[in-house]
Amino acid sequence: MKKKNYLCVAFMVAMLMVPVCGFARKGKVLKIDFKNPIVERMAGGSTFDLMSLVQGTPGSVTLLSYVKAIDAAAEDKNISMIYMTPDNISAGIAQLEEIRTALERFKKSGKQIVAYCENLNNGSYYMASVADKIILDPASESMLTGVGSQMIFLKDLFDALGVDVQLIRHGKYKSAGEMYTRSSSSPENRLQNEELINSVWNTMSSQIAQSRGFTREQFKNWVENLDLCTADDFKDRGLIDETWYKDEVDNYLCEQNGVKKISDVNFVKINKYASKVKKGSRKNRIAVVFADGEIVNSGSNSDIVGSKMAATLKKVREDKKIKAVVFRVNSPGGSAQAAEAIRHEIQLLRAEKPVIVSFGDYAASGGYWISAESDYIFSDNNTITGSIGVFGLVPSVGDAIRKNLKVNIETLGTSSHSDMMSGMRMLNESEMEYMQKQIEKIYDDFTGLVSNGRGISKDSVDAIGQGRVWSGTDALRIGLVDCEGGLQDAIDYTAAKMGWEKGEFRISEYPMAKDVTLLQILSGNGLDDPDENLTTSAESPASLIKMFPALYRMRELRKASFMLRMEDLIEIK
Repeated sequence: MKKKNYLCVAFMVAMLMVPVCGFARKGKVLKIDFKNPIVERMAGGSTFDLMSLVQGTPGSVTLLSYVKAIDAAAEDKNISMIYMTPDNISAGIAQLEEIRTALERFKKSGKQIVAYCENLNNGSYYMASVADKIILDPASESMLTGVGSQMIFLKDLFDALGVDVQLIRHGKYKSAGEMYTRSSSSPENRLQNEELINSVWNTMSSQIAQSRGFTREQFKNWVENLDLCTADDFKDRGLIDETWYKDEVDNYLCEQNGVKKISDVNFVKINKYASKVKKGSRKNRIAVVFADGEIVNSGSNSDIVGSKMAATLKKVREDKKIKAVVFRVNSPGGSAQAAEAIRHEIQLLRAEKPVIVSFGDYAASGGYWISAESDYIFSDNNTITGSIGVFGLVPSVGDAIRKNLKVNIETLGTSSHSDMMSGMRMLNESEMEYMQKQIEKIYDDFTGLVSNGRGISKDSVDAIGQGRVWSGTDALRIGLVDCEGGLQDAIDYTAAKMGWEKGEFRISEYPMAKDVTLLQILSGNGLDDPDENLTTSAESPASLIKMFPALYRMRELRKASFMLRMEDLIEIK
């Protein structure tokens, strides 16, 4: 009896040791299909994604989870390669840069990256170009056309309607209000936009050319001359390696992984893999605080509400377990008052813990205001930053209402200026001077805090200020940032500053999220939480407007803020 048992065990061991033909897998393949929109932070908890549930679309994933997963895969012996399909990638230009940089780090591990695309555009090819092998569908209708932007001007429309808009600003490049007051761009605005998109295109072109082995000038000429039309055009010029149909791609992946059927390739999707990445020691914590959106005095979770962000920073400051902070800023600016509340709390935080800033797609105007007095600033090459300037817009719709709706307005007030912010008339000369005085005070404060934070004179700040926007590449050159790099670079720098090795610290993300039910969203209960550090797991305005516009309007009508008001007039944006 014992002899039979020994034989049975020996047979089982032998079966485990001998690979079965057609099923000897070399390792897991990390699959990145970019179907999930890439965001800075989740709007709420992972257990309830309202819009994805209703629309049947993939839920969002965070940039940091993407980058951490790719970095972990480079060191994971169970991951043999990356297979990506970046056709429909949805991300900001700086986010693309950070993911691409993570893929470059992955390549240094010696593992292969394969990219397959049915069609290519500027963003998808920028991502695909980092791959060791790029495969394009033979019938592809790809287009690489360069970077462009359009500016819209509404002055002629407003003139026809009888709407007047007065612009008060400091900064000849401060162009945010020109949309409403001009019929075309000012020379300064056109100059800064041309230089900005050229800087972004130069960065993309240089990185593509370096990865593919041709010059930037060659690549630009192909795009300019519309030489890249068919899949063969891309292959003949070395932009891709193969023109294969999907079954041929599957055969290649099978060959690389030692299997006969594509269903036997051990794919693991990046969002699932990211959830399994080790988080590190609980003993040491780095808080990553996300300032993502417009800076406002009050608003939804898609905005940076000044008081809520200040409360979040205070909580981080008072948490003894948190030893250092990475402040991730992705904002075009907004309310000067709200930005100052955040900046003040950053200074209190800096007195106790190092604060390292990482710029996302935008860190301009108010976004720069809240960042300037930090310990160190990282920026992507393609970040839009600077815009050190101030503006205010005063619309007057009184004449338009009388002209188009035949409605007359009669004003009563205790002074001749009681109605100056009613939006029913234009400001007079003394009122314009009054507003300009406020603008000048804010600009002086702005240049002063930048001077203090960056260690340069106010005159130097003014020379690179005046509302001008800069790319991250140019911002490094003129001293507005300290180093090129993304969010993971900022985290690594912070850990090194604290003397921690990889695995000796853990990331805590703020603002923290909570889950809400569908009933809470529809009723509005639980959306405005008394705990200022919490955000909800569903963006109530966005979700309600898309799904239940009538219900949302009814809820808004109950608020006093529904009445016409002129709030947050002066902006740094």
